[in-house]
Formats: sequence, structure tokens, C-alpha cells
Amino acid sequence: MNALPGNGGAPRAVDRRMPTLALLSLLQFLIALDVTVVNVALPSIGAEFGAPTDSLSWVVTGYTLVGGGLLLLGGRVTDLLGRRRMFLLGAALFAVASLVAGAAPDLPTLIGARFAQGAGEALASPAAMSLIALLFPEPAERAKALGIWGAISVGGLVAGVLLSGVITELLHWRWIFGVNVPITLAVLLLAPRLVPADGPRGRTGPLDLPGAALLTAGPLCFVFGIVESVPTAVAAGAVLLAAFVVVEARTRHPLVPLAFFTHRVRAVANGVTVLLSAALSTAFFLLTLYLQDVIGFGPPAAGLAFLPFCAALFLAVSQVSRLIGAIGVTYTATLGLVLTAAGLAWLARLPDRGTYAVDVLPGMVGVAAGMGIGLIALQNAALHGVTADDAGVASGVQRSVDQLGGSLGLAVLVGIATDVTGVAGFRTAFLYALAGVVAAAVVLPFIAPRDRKPGGGTAPEGTPSEETPGEPVAGARESEGGKG
Repeated sequence: MNALPGNGGAPRAVDRRMPTLALLSLLQFLIALDVTVVNVALPSIGAEFGAPTDSLSWVVTGYTLVGGGLLLLGGRVTDLLGRRRMFLLGAALFAVASLVAGAAPDLPTLIGARFAQGAGEALASPAAMSLIALLFPEPAERAKALGIWGAISVGGLVAGVLLSGVITELLHWRWIFGVNVPITLAVLLLAPRLVPADGPRGRTGPLDLPGAALLTAGPLCFVFGIVESVPTAVAAGAVLLAAFVVVEARTRHPLVPLAFFTHRVRAVANGVTVLLSAALSTAFFLLTLYLQDVIGFGPPAAGLAFLPFCAALFLAVSQVSRLIGAIGVTYTATLGLVLTAAGLAWLARLPDRGTYAVDVLPGMVGVAAGMGIGLIALQNAALHGVTADDAGVASGVQRSVDQLGGSLGLAVLVGIATDVTGVAGFRTAFLYALAGVVAAAVVLPFIAPRDRKPGGGTAPEGTPSEETPGEPVAGARESEGGKG
């Protein structure tokens, strides 16, 4: 087994960390890209298969719901069976599912392939994230690595919007899935050369398959009930999610031990991530519709309109590590929430006939900056204090709350928007998203542990290993020859 850096690893392993990070990020880019790449192509898919709009919505939400529901199982399997093994298996499943989606003869086959893509993500994504956490054990290094990984991941969301219209118009909608195959094959060929090999398997114990089934079925029922206006399905989804908590509390080998959520830093970070992800998904979806249906942009122009969003996002992400070193994780995340709230407040005043430069662009940039800073800071906090024993679980929880929060938030907020006529519905949805983000920004500094002061102030209550979200400050200072 190749030694991990920071734990007596050989220089050769250390030298490979950045190429390994690039490879892990490349697959995550494709995984994130497939969240949004279908949006602009949906009318073409519906026309070819003669499918109604409500059925087409499952091409989008099916991928994220299955992926989010199985991510905790993926994180657990990663810890038990090996990170590189699960990364390779997830990548292979994603490639095969993409090939089937591109060649799908009908809509049910396409939706089934999207479910399989989500299952591939559920294996590969927590494996990649936990590998990064272990390859970069120092807090300051980890913040930078997660910043790169997160920037590329969110860049995939933006690239999906940009490429969807171009590929659909110049080639065919099937190519939005076909392009995944050769790139994923390249990842599969390079991973054995770069990713550290797994050690011998320990005692695995049984997997919590009932818990995984409940966590997947619950959100699926919940979203189905909201989209199709079926109250009994909404109630069934809530019951299934409650049953998941009961199963996890009673099983001897839970999917994720409930004691995991007693870690204050991680629990707060994951809770706030739900609200932030819900706002991001809503902004993507509604802005895409507003640009095309209200302003009158075509698919390629609507995609290009997100370029400033992408630029602001990457600029914000590039500063996250510096901000964490200066003010700590809690206040960095709060800053991201404040910027997001400012952007949502601007979008909540969208006029019935607006313009891109005045009515969309300022809010879009504010949301991008806030998301770039906030989500990366929260990712860093969600992996605080992980070890080789629980890195996969922590990564799976973080990715799961991110995706399920986005999917459920999108269903609820867009459902609110469709209940109100015209652009007024957009404004209402943005107001609800704003309320959630503002609430998180107000309470986060009070419920999250206090950060260690960069200037050498007193540490917060509790031990640093368990209660200090500002621990990256210490790592940053040590790299300069001193300790915080």
C-alpha cells in the first residue's frame, strides 16, 4: 500500500498528490456536469419520446435523488472495502450508465440509466472526497485541496448549463451523455497509477441495506408527491425518512451511527449545507427559465449568460483558504451565507419584463460568490477531525445532505413557484430561499463553536480536535514556522 502523506509517506507519494487530486476532480466534474446538462435538452428529449413535462422532470431529479440517497451507503462501503476499489467501481458504473443513457430507445430506459448514474456517483464521490481528506491531512492543505475539488465540481454544474444548449443545437441531445464515456475511461486507466492502493480488508460486517433503501425511497416519494401533487406520497416519504432514523438507532451496524451527528462542527455544517444547496438548485433552475421564457434568450445564449456566474464562483473559491486562515471556518461560512442572501434578495425583485444586465446579473454574481465561499467552508467543516475509519462516512454524509438538500429544496421551492402565476412565482420562490439562507446566517455564529482567533487568542470551549472549526488557522500558521 502506498503510504499517505503526513503519515510517514515517501516523497514519491507526496509528489503525486496534485495529479491525483486533478484526476479525482475530473470525474467529479463529470458527475456535477450531469446534474445540469440535461436541463436545456429536456424539450428535445420530450419531443423525441413524446413525453409530457412532468415525466421529463425525473430525468433531472432521478439522478440526484438516487445519488443522494445512496451516498451514505457509498461512504460506508468506501470505509469497509477500500477507497480506490470503490472509486474505480463507481466510475465504471457511471460510464456504462452514460452509454446506456445516450443510446436509450425510450424514456423509461433513459430514466433507469439516470438512476444508475446516480448509483455510480454514490460510490465514486465519497471515495474521492475521503481520499482527498486523507491525502491532505493538514487543515490548511485540506482547505486548499477541497477548494480546488469544490471549484471544479461546481464548475461542472455551470459547464452543464453552457454545454447543454450547444451540444443539443449543434449535435444531438444524446451526446450530452456520450461525452462522458471516453473521459471516464481515461480516468479508469489512470487511477491505478495515481490513486494510493487500498490496504488489506478488515472485518467488514453486514451492510445496512434497509437503511439505504429507506433513505433512497423516502426522498423519492416525497419529491414525487410534491411534483405530482399527491399528498399521500408526501406523507409516505416523511414516514420512510422517520423509519430511517429508527432503523439507524436500532441496528448493530448502521449506515451512519447517529452518534456521528453529535460532533458539533459536522452537524452544524451539514445542516446549513441543506439550506444553501436548496437555494443554489432553485437559483439555477429558475434563472434558466427566466432567461429563456421571459428575456427571450435561446439555449446557447442562456448558457453563455452563466459565464459571469462561473467567473465569480471561481474567484470566490480561490479566496476560501485565505479567508479561513484569516477569520476561521465559521465566519467564512457566514460570509458566504450573507453574500448568497444579497444575491437572492436582488433576484426576489425580478420584474415581469426584466433585462439581463440590470435584473439578473447582479443577483447571479452575488449567489455565485456566496456559494463559492459558503459551500467550500462548510465542506471543510463537515470533514473536520476525520480519520481513516470514518472519512468515507463523513464524506458520504456531506455529499448526501448537499444533493438531497438541493433536490428537496428544488421540489419544494419550484412547487411554490408554480402555485403563483407568472414571474410572481419566481419572486416568491426566491423569497423563501432567501428566508432560509438568512436564518442560517443569523444563527450560525451562535450555534457553531467559536473559531480560534488568528492573532493567537484563546481557543474555544472544548478540545481542539473536536470543537474547533477554526483549526485550519493553526495549520496555516504552522506552515509559516509558528503555531496558533
